[in-house]
Amino acid sequence: ALLTMKATVIATFFGVFLVCTYAAKEATKKMKKAKLYVPQIDCDVKAGKIINPEFIARCPPGCQDVKYRVYGTDIYASFSSVCSAAIHSGIIDNAGGKILVQKVSGHSGYRGTFSNGVRSLSLPRWRESFLVSEGKPRKGVTYPSTLEYSSSKSTAVKSGNDCVNVLTGDTVHKVYQTSPVPTLATQLATTTPTPTDPSTTTPKPTTTSATTRTTTVAAAAKTQPGLHRVRGIAFRGTSTSASNRNILRPNTGIQRQEPVDTFRRVAGSPAHLAMETDSWKPGLSLFDTGFSSKEELNSKPLESTSQGNPNCKVDLSFLMDGSWSIGKRRFQLQKQFLSNVAQALGIGSTGPLMGIIQYGDDPSTEFNLKTYANSKDLRNAIEKIPQKGGLSNAGKALAFVNKNFFSDANGNRGGAPNVVVVMVDGWPTDRVEEASRLARESGINIFFVTIESAAESEKQNVIEPNFVDKAVCRTNGFYSINVPSWFSLHKVVQPLVKRVCDTDRLVCSKTCLNSADIGFVIDGSSSVGTSNFRTVLQFVANISKEFEISDTDTRIGAVQYTYEQRLEFSFDKYSTKQDVLSAIKRISYWSGGTSTGAAISYASEQLFSKSKPNKRKIMILITDGRSYDDVRVPAMAAHRNGVIAYSVGVAWAAQDELEAIATDPDKEHSFFVDEFDNLYRFVNQLIQNICTEFNAQPRN
Repeated sequence: ALLTMKATVIATFFGVFLVCTYAAKEATKKMKKAKLYVPQIDCDVKAGKIINPEFIARCPPGCQDVKYRVYGTDIYASFSSVCSAAIHSGIIDNAGGKILVQKVSGHSGYRGTFSNGVRSLSLPRWRESFLVSEGKPRKGVTYPSTLEYSSSKSTAVKSGNDCVNVLTGDTVHKVYQTSPVPTLATQLATTTPTPTDPSTTTPKPTTTSATTRTTTVAAAAKTQPGLHRVRGIAFRGTSTSASNRNILRPNTGIQRQEPVDTFRRVAGSPAHLAMETDSWKPGLSLFDTGFSSKEELNSKPLESTSQGNPNCKVDLSFLMDGSWSIGKRRFQLQKQFLSNVAQALGIGSTGPLMGIIQYGDDPSTEFNLKTYANSKDLRNAIEKIPQKGGLSNAGKALAFVNKNFFSDANGNRGGAPNVVVVMVDGWPTDRVEEASRLARESGINIFFVTIESAAESEKQNVIEPNFVDKAVCRTNGFYSINVPSWFSLHKVVQPLVKRVCDTDRLVCSKTCLNSADIGFVIDGSSSVGTSNFRTVLQFVANISKEFEISDTDTRIGAVQYTYEQRLEFSFDKYSTKQDVLSAIKRISYWSGGTSTGAAISYASEQLFSKSKPNKRKIMILITDGRSYDDVRVPAMAAHRNGVIAYSVGVAWAAQDELEAIATDPDKEHSFFVDEFDNLYRFVNQLIQNICTEFNAQPRN
């Protein structure tokens, strides 16, 4: 009986134990099956608006839109759209999806790129950053089911399960979380280079893989077949037939003996760009690692280093013409000229550095910026350069130097202006305007030295008339030198060196003041009145006169509207500042109703649809009242087409409409004054905002 009782007790104990164990396992399974509720965010939500330092969220479809701005690559500035950044990084596509966001500390530079259908912008610095990854929880980290915003906006979503933990039990009052997630520090240290101040030379990342810079440079236009630059062998101006000029001259070594003409230096002075602070191309961004090309193979150890001329710290590339049209003797004169320039510059590590690219049919690097660090070694290397031959495809060479030459791998120092001097015998055999513009927009200062320009009988063979005026930033002579003969080339050594070393005037690269099509959309309704309308025109003139105006720089257009719209003048109507200012003064007051939405659509069709490729399209709209029609849809359409919109409201203008018209962020693109006489106060602020935004854009 005792044994039976013991057996019963033991059986009961084990039965209870098994039941408890099974219940515990079931409870554990249920806990494991409990899913985190993932809050949904809108496409326009910026990371900086969310207080949580790490969270998982779901993005809706349709966030791949230009109106949702993104700043950076891989690491994004916190005022970027979270969902658009996720598309840019490739975590999700335009269909939306779940993402993991981790806040990290701010960076001193964000690189803009085009990826997965989204164009991200560059930014000099920002106080907070974030990373985007696949929306899977990290082990040991709990995530909020409701996101906390720094403003009144909230997801207003409650958890469907009491077992879900939030990140913190207390209300967080900080608007921005700037401390990096502790477990992320090691990861960042091994995957990205240490951020530095962009005003200093950017250190190279430690990775050994070489990548090609992502900038796409448009190829130069194809050369017309059979059209070669061939001149009379004995004399200029002789009655050589056109057919003889179109035959490629062999490298016979025969030289033309010509009188040495007196060289006349063209004087000129570029206008001062008071607002511009980024007049040359900065060094590569934090995440560029260089590229594999002939430049790297040509790098030689420095035999000796010179300090150089500290008053001429520039990174300089000469594009030397190696075409057969020059002949052996003139090619030797060109090398002697480059040698003399190297001597006059005073090459050295703290002064100017110089590389050379020779071009014919195709360009090739003879040596890059870091190959030689003193004038003696550089001059010896120049003497040994053999002639390539071929055509004179200067446009192709400019596209090559823009894409490949000025990189950390080739010795680019970042804090020194990038300068290209193009040597051209007569005229190029391809087009240079597009390649030059792209190079200038990348921050490269372009000089042209043309020798023996086309005679009257030869101009029919020139592919691109006035190619120098189209290639350099301004047509005032500072960036171009024409030499009448190869035998007088030595006379321009000092004038060229003086210009190249004048770093205060090296503003030939595209700046905020010479790279836009600006369209003014002016309210001419009855409520404005004649006197106030003249005040508005003065405001328009005061803005316009601060820009560098020409057919190759900034262009101005204007539309006046009431119920109807009128094109006062288009972008291509006037090409000088004085003509533009006179045209503004002649605009007559119309009077009528206020249909601002229709005016925006009209300006988009009549002005900005005819803007030049890659010009920054800027609309400045001035109004004094609420519109009779909708402004939101036309404004959004303009934004999608790349128009940067600034709105200026006076008196009875509606604030909500001004913000709808303006490009995001609204506060930087919309202005309001209580009366017309105070419009002048916003001239400088508006121009400063245009320049600040320009300098934050990608330059490559």
